[in-house]
Amino acid sequence: MYKCRIVDPDDEDIAETLADLHRATFLGGAAVPRFSSGAWWLAYRGSEAVAFAGVVPSTHVRSAGYFCRVGVISRHRGRALQLRLMRAIETHARRIGWRNIVSDTTDNIASANNFIRAGYELYAPDVPWAWPSSLYWRKCLLRT
Repeated sequence: MYKCRIVDPDDEDIAETLADLHRATFLGGAAVPRFSSGAWWLAYRGSEAVAFAGVVPSTHVRSAGYFCRVGVISRHRGRALQLRLMRAIETHARRIGWRNIVSDTTDNIASANNFIRAGYELYAPDVPWAWPSSLYWRKCLLRT
């Protein structure tokens, strides 16, 4: 069984765990983020941290969070951990009053499919912030 929980990235052990998971899942393909910014979650199987995700205030979309990172250790993929972490982030975002969550994917079909499963829609931002081949995702958090 997996458990997801919000964590305190100011705790040295937590920050080290987040960095270790980032290195293990991004394999040098992306810079390690500043974990002191935003809110971060870890997914555990027993006492082992096997996935992480983070959200920061968007600098591109007003009243929105930017789903900035998610990583799942390869042997734990396929167990809906990214989806569970996305839902935890959405709950947090609603609680603090954000209207949307935005993100992007580049050459990552599995992650793009998870955005679709989670109800995100493709959109074209006024000012693209990622790579030319990136897909941009947005989910409105307002309940109608």
